[in-house]
Amino acid sequence: MDKKNALRAGALAAGTTLMMLLMSSPALALTRDDGDDPGQGLSVIETIGLYVVAPIVLFLVIAGLVMVGDKSRKQQNQG
Repeated sequence: MDKKNALRAGALAAGTTLMMLLMSSPALALTRDDGDDPGQGLSVIETIGLYVVAPIVLFLVIAGLVMVGDKSRKQQNQG
């Protein structure tokens, strides 16, 4: 693909994305629905724990299990 076609495709993609963003209506988050009963908000510590610490711990647990499984498989192949 030459530069002119690449530029044209990029401009089309950017224009389409911009139009989609401009045409989308904002979420009506301030309007309460019937039966809506939100609980208390999370504290800063709870938010950090839920969205930062928990995924890191989960990643480390999964990585550890994979490493243990890999080591046991290597020991079986050697013996």
